[in-house]
Amino acid sequence: MTMRKKIVAGNWKMNTLPAEGVELAKGVAAGRKDVCDCVTLIVCPPFTHLSSVIEALKGSNVEVGAQDCATETKGAYTGEVAAQMIAALGCKYVILGHSERRQYYGETSATLNKKMAEAYANNLTPIYCVGENLDEREAERHFDVVKAQIEEVVFNLTEEQFRNLVIAYEPVWAIGTGKTATAEQAQEIHAYIREVLRSKFGAAAEECPILYGGSCKPSNAGEIFAKADVDGGLIGGAALKAEDFLAIGKAF
Repeated sequence: MTMRKKIVAGNWKMNTLPAEGVELAKGVAAGRKDVCDCVTLIVCPPFTHLSSVIEALKGSNVEVGAQDCATETKGAYTGEVAAQMIAALGCKYVILGHSERRQYYGETSATLNKKMAEAYANNLTPIYCVGENLDEREAERHFDVVKAQIEEVVFNLTEEQFRNLVIAYEPVWAIGTGKTATAEQAQEIHAYIREVLRSKFGAAAEECPILYGGSCKPSNAGEIFAKADVDGGLIGGAALKAEDFLAIGKAF
């Protein structure tokens, strides 16, 4: 059995003002000692307070990621934030292909291939998101959708790049819809994702952390994380309270 990296990453989305973000980060840092060192804790604040959160977390053993990056390196792209800018601040991770980016901003595999290339060029570890929506799940197309999202982007990576990748599975159909995915459903699709990765990368697929990104909270994290192919969580709402985020980290 491989000892894969265990990761709990907090995606703050478009929440917190800079001062609130620094307070939240300090709260996470203060409780870090209660979470096993074997768990990598990552916070992903909005762009506006990445630098102040990174400053607040210096020496704390809590990592920082960005929520997105541009497809281009630099230039006349008003409003965009380049991977090299994020990396220069001290970010280690970047979330790419989040379901909200795909749904609201029309991100496609073509877009994401460019973003992945930028992330790797700047030594950022991508947290690449895959997942199906309610229509796709009800039509029993979830395996096909997830497989395509992996084949069209992840399969373009070199093995060396793949070894520095985190995948997050989002059951888009279970986020904010009142429907919940069971721990068994999470394990089923995580195992399938690993099988797809194995078909391309062989044994290296055993090392790739696959995070669960569907309404994970302190009350259900233990049950979900106990599954063989679930290596942690990409946490939304519960990441906005330090005590909840830390409680999820303690679920391992």
